[in-house]
Amino acid sequence: MFALPLDDGAQLRPLEPWQAPEFLAHIERARPTVDPWIPWATRSTDLVTALTVLQGYADGQAKDGARIYGIWLDGVLVGGVMFTQFDAALGVCEIGCWLESAGEGRGLVHRASRLLIDWAFRERGMSRVEWRTTPTNKRSVAAARRLGMRRDGVLRQQFPYRGVRQDTEIWSVLAEEWDG
Repeated sequence: MFALPLDDGAQLRPLEPWQAPEFLAHIERARPTVDPWIPWATRSTDLVTALTVLQGYADGQAKDGARIYGIWLDGVLVGGVMFTQFDAALGVCEIGCWLESAGEGRGLVHRASRLLIDWAFRERGMSRVEWRTTPTNKRSVAAARRLGMRRDGVLRQQFPYRGVRQDTEIWSVLAEEWDG
């Protein structure tokens, strides 16, 4: 297993199915800030559903697809970043993130996201990295901006979440725009 330093006491590491108990405890702490935006967080209510989420990402990674990484601060899981989509043949992937309040204000998501984007472009030869969010998730929009992404547009009423059709705002950065 690898661990990449993000700052004093913070690391980025793979988040794997065997860590489902720790992941579930983290999601319970993060629920107020994560539930409104991330469907798998809403579904992760017990060990079985938390394991299902992590196993889905492990299966995706085994197929060179989606993958998930945790952010640990002083040994405690406080958030993470993930490739929700990863299509090496097309050269396009989508990155996402989440964070509980204990990890806020330190730039952890920004640094972790930069590591993933840099890897996608430099190691995997991706052409485009996308960031999708609801326009009302102001923190996510700000994170995309800080990463140097450009707003491509909005897919109106693109998906249902909690009984309401949600818009999806798409941000992206191209390989030739990335300053790593």
